[in-house]
Amino acid sequence: MASQSRATNAGHTLAKVLGIKLSESRNPLDDPVTRGESVYSLTTAEPYVEEEPTAAEWVQSIIPSWREFGHYIYSLFPFLRWIGRYNLQWFVGDLVAGTTVAAVVVPQSMAYAKLAELPVEFGLYSSFMGVLIYWFFATSKDITIGPVAVMSTLVGDIVLKVRENYPQYEGHDVASALAIIAGAIVLSIGLARCGWIVDFIPLTAISAFMTGSAINIAVGQVPTMMGITGFSTRAPTYEVVINILKHLGRTKLDAAMGLTALTMLYLIRFACSYGAKKFPSRSKRFFFLATLRTAFVILLYVMISWLVNRHHKQHPKFAILGPVPRGFKNAKVPKVDKDIVSTFASQIPVAVIVLLIEHIAISKSFGRVNNYTINPSQELVAIGVTNLLGPFLGAYPATGSFSRTAIKSKAGVRTPLAGVITAIVVLLAIYALPAVFFYIPNASLAAVIIHAVGDLITPPNTVYQFWRVSPLEVIIFFAGIFVTIFSSIENGIYTTICASAAVLLFRIVKARGRFLGHVKVHSVIGDHVGRQDGKDSALGSSEKLLLGGADASGRSIFLPIKHDDGSNPEIDVGQPYPGIFIYRFSEGFNYPNANHYLDYLVDTIFKETRRTNSDSYPRLGDRPWNDPGPRRGQSEPDRSHLPTLKAVILDFSSVNNVDITSVQNLIDIRNQLDRWAAPDVVQWHLACINNRWTKRALISAGFGYPTPPLPDASYTFRWKPIFSVSDIGVPSESAPTVVDEHRLHHDSKDVENGLSGAVETESDSINFEKSIQDCEAYRTDDTPKIAVVQGLNVPFFYVDLTSALQSAIANVEDRVE
Repeated sequence: MASQSRATNAGHTLAKVLGIKLSESRNPLDDPVTRGESVYSLTTAEPYVEEEPTAAEWVQSIIPSWREFGHYIYSLFPFLRWIGRYNLQWFVGDLVAGTTVAAVVVPQSMAYAKLAELPVEFGLYSSFMGVLIYWFFATSKDITIGPVAVMSTLVGDIVLKVRENYPQYEGHDVASALAIIAGAIVLSIGLARCGWIVDFIPLTAISAFMTGSAINIAVGQVPTMMGITGFSTRAPTYEVVINILKHLGRTKLDAAMGLTALTMLYLIRFACSYGAKKFPSRSKRFFFLATLRTAFVILLYVMISWLVNRHHKQHPKFAILGPVPRGFKNAKVPKVDKDIVSTFASQIPVAVIVLLIEHIAISKSFGRVNNYTINPSQELVAIGVTNLLGPFLGAYPATGSFSRTAIKSKAGVRTPLAGVITAIVVLLAIYALPAVFFYIPNASLAAVIIHAVGDLITPPNTVYQFWRVSPLEVIIFFAGIFVTIFSSIENGIYTTICASAAVLLFRIVKARGRFLGHVKVHSVIGDHVGRQDGKDSALGSSEKLLLGGADASGRSIFLPIKHDDGSNPEIDVGQPYPGIFIYRFSEGFNYPNANHYLDYLVDTIFKETRRTNSDSYPRLGDRPWNDPGPRRGQSEPDRSHLPTLKAVILDFSSVNNVDITSVQNLIDIRNQLDRWAAPDVVQWHLACINNRWTKRALISAGFGYPTPPLPDASYTFRWKPIFSVSDIGVPSESAPTVVDEHRLHHDSKDVENGLSGAVETESDSINFEKSIQDCEAYRTDDTPKIAVVQGLNVPFFYVDLTSALQSAIANVEDRVE
């Protein structure tokens, strides 16, 4: 205590030297009663005073305890939660799913390695490490990490650029270094538990990225599938299409291996889908047949290739894969230094974005489908660790695969341990099947790629649903595809993300509040309107209970005056009271939109009210330049029918935080409106504030208290504290709704000073105590104790708009002219 006292004294001394005013109470009405506490609250019950949050509390809230730190370490290894309960039934499901995925991942990983401009064995290394490591850190049972088409294409572009400008670097060294750097960045984001950063990438950007990339990759594989050479397939998509048409006459025998393989893949898929619909009882069998179509087609064309080329290994009839080394021949410590990183530094952001987008989007989607929730931050840890450790065996950047994840999910996977089964099968393929891989036709692999990326294209019906939700975002969607086709995948990603961010900022900056009006409504059940006027006798007991309480006689709601929310325009919604305005913020209240919000508020108030003192400009020269008045010879327009401004009610229900800029703008508007209402002052009532720090900010600016009138005001200052209270210890449906409307009287001296010092007369106190005894809500014999919902120290903060409006009207009507 002594040390705390010394620290406090030292702080007060420093503040005094620096000229900082440390006033604990910023309320201009400092008297205990006029602070807003009713006589009942002070004498009969313990008043509730809402304490302001402190900086020390905030620091304590972000510093983890040892228990929280231990929980953080434990959360890094989610498998610990379920591995102890692993059982035979789970193992059977994982065995089937893991083996099924392995049949797909082996040919796909080799095909994707060719997209990355790397030998096919590096695709096998990447798929092995992805499925082997992921299960330690997984919060998704469905995800399969490994080489994917888009990431492989980006790696291929980087490898080609580096090879052209820095021929001393091997392609696999560049790919491994990229995996290390990108993995480290993603791992850092995950360890910092900043997985929410992915939420800044909207679905529109993800869909455009997937669709544009799929078109780009598919078109780029057509020349390989057709055996056409002589031009770059890495050029912008439209150029590749033009070159394909130009060189179509140079098609080789490869087209027979590619086109027929592609046709067979789609025919098997169509036949299995049709069979599953025709024979629902055998749908599982048809699913596995469809899943194995890639492995079946590859094996079929390997056999055909072997029959055709077994005597022509040096000069095959069509392009084949060639020798594939057995085992992990490229296992080593990756080469990562400043020189090699500088060769692809500009491509790191897009690589990180692709790793994030594909994995999180897929894992969230399948989590929702299969009724579990993923931890985005932990998923980033999984991706990061995979890409950090993978390059030691020769892997290049890997992330979640959509097609393989879908197969794994439909195959009935039970836990992430299925990845180990897949890893074992891939390991066997690395050591046992290189001789078979030798005869795989390149055209057939290209067909596999085209078939795989076809599922990434957003179907027209989905685009139409996007249009129904937000036409503007559909424009962004097509803009991303357009840029991807006519430029590159990287530029398409940046276009959609930047355009989506610009739309978001525009919506925030141009957020427009709404003026609300008060409407009384009744609930309707069947053909009956719930009332307490004897007209609802046809309702059953359960229906009356549903309507029950105050709602049976109607309840108050607040609708936009302009009906721009789609409410029935025939309902008459006007200002709740002459000179009182209810204003609701729509999308937060911070520095980007503070000016736009408050400019609209002031403009509307100026249009719908008149100055309190119409003679405030007795001479022409007294008028400000921005309000010059009517032209010479013309008179002021008649505004006598308009009310004067009395109070403003702000609805903070959509506001979570405020900042210095927004609060300062609110102070400036308060001063501006006080000048408009002079010699009266405007009372500010704030409802539905959900954040303690927001309350603290508003209190520091002088909000939350009644504004005393100016010395030359034409009325005597009185105000009614109105609070919402609730019973303690009883169910909420039986608690009465109570409003304390105790009137406080101020002596004339303090009214003239406009400061505190209001006192309650003895007769007032006696009468009020008598009213308490007669009031059902305040009985203290058998009824439960009641308590205020919010602090009494800020009487102009309210839990709802109804309380705020009641207080505003009561205090306006209580003015004595």
